[in-house]
Amino acid sequence: MADVPERALVVMAHPDDADFSCAGTVALWTRAGAEVVYLMATDGEAGGDELTMDSSEIGAMRREEQRRAAAEVGVEDVRFLGYPDGRLEPTLDLRRDIARVIRQVRPQRVVVPSPERDWDSIPASHPDHMAAGEAAMNAVFPDARNPHAHRELLHEEGLAPWAVPEVWVVGGPRPDQYSDITDVFERKVAALAAHKSQVGDIAELEPMLREWMAANAAEAGLPEGHLAEPFRGVRIG
Repeated sequence: MADVPERALVVMAHPDDADFSCAGTVALWTRAGAEVVYLMATDGEAGGDELTMDSSEIGAMRREEQRRAAAEVGVEDVRFLGYPDGRLEPTLDLRRDIARVIRQVRPQRVVVPSPERDWDSIPASHPDHMAAGEAAMNAVFPDARNPHAHRELLHEEGLAPWAVPEVWVVGGPRPDQYSDITDVFERKVAALAAHKSQVGDIAELEPMLREWMAANAAEAGLPEGHLAEPFRGVRIG
């Protein structure tokens, strides 16, 4: 795995996206002393198949689940932008709101969902995921580093530009680097277990997770018995 960043920002569409995609890697980073911030574009109020609660109740529940999940992997700072779940678009407003947090956090690495559709993994290519990925990439470059972009961030809020040097993309095609999460796999499972409204019985999910992570490790050339999370690393010029 690449060097651990001092500060990292994980930008996702929904509560639980980070835990499925990169919570093991985040656990490695926080264990090594990194400061990691989670930013969710929506509250996840459209998640689940039951209609027994209204949207505001579901959103509040899922925000709390995400905070508990984040704590399992050492993340204390969890932020929500409150955009409508299921209707996310890569608008200038969303770009500005992500760029704002980038300038506040000043991360060396940003983790984003892939803006590309992966035809081999349609669930990973949820429209909200792709919209969040597109907006986050545009917020990284050029918005967050450009003093002329969203001028209110600088002139009204005092947030100086910040150039993110590296982005790690999850849930897309052509991963080229892997985090060995074997030692922290149980923390990833604990984070996912916090999403009780979405996961249900974690005992049923855990074997599937282990199978997926083992397949990733095999692709990475890691020894048998190891588990890994995949990313595509992107250096920003």
